[in-house]
Amino acid sequence: MSAQEVEVAMEELLLRVVPGLAEQWQGATPDAIARLERIAGRPLPPFYRWFLTHMGQSMGPLAYPTFDFSVQHVLDCYAQEWFEPHPRFLLIADDSKEMMPSPLFYDLDTPTRADAMVTTWEAQADEDDRYDQFETLHEMLAWSALYRFRVRKMPQTCSGTVSGDDPNLISLIEPVMRNLGFTQPISTGPYCGLYERGDAVMLCKGMPRHGFDQARSFNLGGTTPGALRKILGELATESSLKIKVAEWAPGV
Repeated sequence: MSAQEVEVAMEELLLRVVPGLAEQWQGATPDAIARLERIAGRPLPPFYRWFLTHMGQSMGPLAYPTFDFSVQHVLDCYAQEWFEPHPRFLLIADDSKEMMPSPLFYDLDTPTRADAMVTTWEAQADEDDRYDQFETLHEMLAWSALYRFRVRKMPQTCSGTVSGDDPNLISLIEPVMRNLGFTQPISTGPYCGLYERGDAVMLCKGMPRHGFDQARSFNLGGTTPGALRKILGELATESSLKIKVAEWAPGV
């Protein structure tokens, strides 16, 4: 997808799913964005520039509990030398957790679909101990919006893992979900799957570059336990996937 297609799809998804976002998000100033780009030492990923112009000052109801994505806070972190400028990694969100904070960085050497890899590592940890979270920032934001404002609002949810021998598990999940009437609000890569239907939502996630290609975690929300079991049953019978449910909420 082109940068413009990614941005249009993301804006449609976020404004549809997140209540009140259009009235509450606030973009950063061009000067603040330019200052951050100078710290990066290279052009910012196109999607990140879109994100900053729309939510670089405030993410409104999409804001994370402990992550601060605001440009001014990121600039302050660099100004106060909490983080040193790096030719590869750019801080995009500080973490306010008291125990083992894990700020988020862009891996600018891993551009993907007009965006870049989002990675994290705990304060004081070695750079090699980082954990890649999402292949792109827009997948991270879309996953969070759908989980918080759709999955968690459903009367019944469950979570677990989907596994199989095929390294591209998403390619096995997608046709089954499509046949069940689900649509994909945005295009995703091999580590993330987002599927919506009026009465159900399923989110799949894997950690890039960590050797877990044979499994994806999933979160599924819907109207009844029976509806969710039917979806999982179709995935198990119409593909070579193995489904393991770890938790039901409420319990069944």
